[in-house]
Amino acid sequence: MDIDALQVFLSTTVVELAIKVVAAIAFWVIGRWLIGRVIHLMQMTMGRNHVDPTLTKYLGSIIAIALNITLVLGILGYFGIQTTSFAAMLAGAGVAIGAAWSGLLGNFAAGAMMLVLRPIKVGDFVSVAGVVGTVRELGLFGTAIVTPDNVLAIVGNGKIFGDTIQNFSVLPARRVERVAQLANGVDALDAIARFKAAVALIPNISKDMPPEINVLDFKLEGPQISIRPYCHTDHYWQVYFDTNEAILRVCKEAGWPAPSALHQIHQA
Repeated sequence: MDIDALQVFLSTTVVELAIKVVAAIAFWVIGRWLIGRVIHLMQMTMGRNHVDPTLTKYLGSIIAIALNITLVLGILGYFGIQTTSFAAMLAGAGVAIGAAWSGLLGNFAAGAMMLVLRPIKVGDFVSVAGVVGTVRELGLFGTAIVTPDNVLAIVGNGKIFGDTIQNFSVLPARRVERVAQLANGVDALDAIARFKAAVALIPNISKDMPPEINVLDFKLEGPQISIRPYCHTDHYWQVYFDTNEAILRVCKEAGWPAPSALHQIHQA
């Protein structure tokens, strides 16, 4: 065996391989720096345009993953590795992962649609998938909601997007519904006038939408009066309880008897 030829071959191969390794490391470092700069500039631009922070984070993650995969494929191609087979293997792995994590990916897709369509946002008071509360965070896979009794609930985005969404914060006013049961013999029209005067004094009721106070129904106990003031959703419970207190106060001041169902039985 020609020792000189072997030494030349090894030195040439080692040098060439070392150059490629150094170049690959340089490509990786520079590529990662450029990807970081691209993501940073994109997020700064979206921030200046007041884009939702969750949407900014979501798009940044997707673009970063795509650019990193492109960078890895480029480095593998530089080493002479056939990237077509690698891409096919990656696609196959993606299909397998997608089948195994179909529910998780469904939540991810629903989260993307929610960020684009924006049926709800952070701070809104909503009812979604059987959960009522204030939206605390819009995540990529789930939404964090704080219920009125101060419990944190995490709801999958797929369940939210596939169900009815009630957003109580979109419209300027929300209606409070209460019912006053009167006794037989109480003048319903006089009661309506008294309730109107009392409800008008409740703080934080809407000035643009006056309370709706009407005869709702007739029961054995007597007539029922519906009392429906409007208010902003932030003051809903305050107006709700103040309306109850107003009903009790009016009934007490007027001296009305407590309603009761009376049945008279006549024997022949």
